[in-house]
Amino acid sequence: MTGPEHRGDRAASRTADLPSVCVVTHPLAAAGENATRSLLDILSAITSVSLVTADLPADSEIRERHELIELTQKGAGNSVLVAAFRFLLNQLRMCRVVAERDEEVVLFFGATSYLLPIIVARLLGKTVLVEPRGDVPLTLRLNWERELPDAVAAALAGAVRALERAGFAAAHGVVTYTPEMARQLDLHPEAPSVYPTGARYVRTKEFSVERPYDDRDRVVGFLGRLDEEKGVRELAAVARSLPDDVTFRFIGDGDLREWLESDLSDEVERGEVELTGWVDHDDVPRQLNDLALLVMPSQPTEGLPTTILEALACGTPVLASPVSGVPDVVREGETGFLIESRAPEPLRETVLDVLARDDLTAISENGRELIEREYSFEAACDRYAAILSEVR
Repeated sequence: MTGPEHRGDRAASRTADLPSVCVVTHPLAAAGENATRSLLDILSAITSVSLVTADLPADSEIRERHELIELTQKGAGNSVLVAAFRFLLNQLRMCRVVAERDEEVVLFFGATSYLLPIIVARLLGKTVLVEPRGDVPLTLRLNWERELPDAVAAALAGAVRALERAGFAAAHGVVTYTPEMARQLDLHPEAPSVYPTGARYVRTKEFSVERPYDDRDRVVGFLGRLDEEKGVRELAAVARSLPDDVTFRFIGDGDLREWLESDLSDEVERGEVELTGWVDHDDVPRQLNDLALLVMPSQPTEGLPTTILEALACGTPVLASPVSGVPDVVREGETGFLIESRAPEPLRETVLDVLARDDLTAISENGRELIEREYSFEAACDRYAAILSEVR
């Protein structure tokens, strides 16, 4: 089994044995939608599943592929007060919907601070799981600091973290992507109520090694949103200072696109830096197959960036920040390398040290083998089937 379109008899037999699942999420932005679609694909292959959410994009594939209960088409809001009001209102709506659903398991995906519906689901006798996608309180604090005094932002984020911790305690179990992600959320990966190997899956046929590593040029790349949080300014400084025989490629679009075009105009003109702009998802495997190294100075807010898994599936070594679940996948000197500093000069030296290694072909192969072994669709289905079997 390599994807949700190939479920087979084995998946059909699972459905009869496992409890049905109602997935509950907060309003979904693009990144959240992708992660939720991945989870739904896994669950729908092993049991019956529905989704309760808000503000789902009109063109989302989820609308056609899964049973959907949409609380509202409004997002979280642009101000703290509006967001707080909608946060409370959506919790009340979730309570009503959860009470009406027949599923035996309610899985709060990302919506781990929605304490009221978590408690209501438990009181109704349902099995409750919570699955964080990253460090939401930290993400909120960083966003709020742009418009509020730091002390106020910290206090509000602290309140959200308290709600999240209460949600962890109230649930029957907490699912994390990897054991290291559990630790960074102050959860013990070996605790009976913690399931530390939920993770995601990669479409291993779509994301595969199309260009052997030895045939690749010395192209170093970043793939993602071009904004402050992704370390794009630091990467621009690195790109400017690399030797002439190394090309740096920025793959993606975002708020810093115009700044990059201006700041690196000379390097772009000489062909030392490339800006691809927005890339359709179907073209991502080809882009990853062109790279000798993917650099991802990830934020501590992220759980396990999908781009890292997709790069490894394409045999592309990854240099990434050791945040959340990343070290469980980017294994130093085995499948990739960990960033010690995001400052331009030490990051530049690390990139050059990596490119000078004589074992990158073996590291490329190790990355692909890891994805096939632990992050294929079949492996993800097995993990979630085991979790549901244990909590029922």
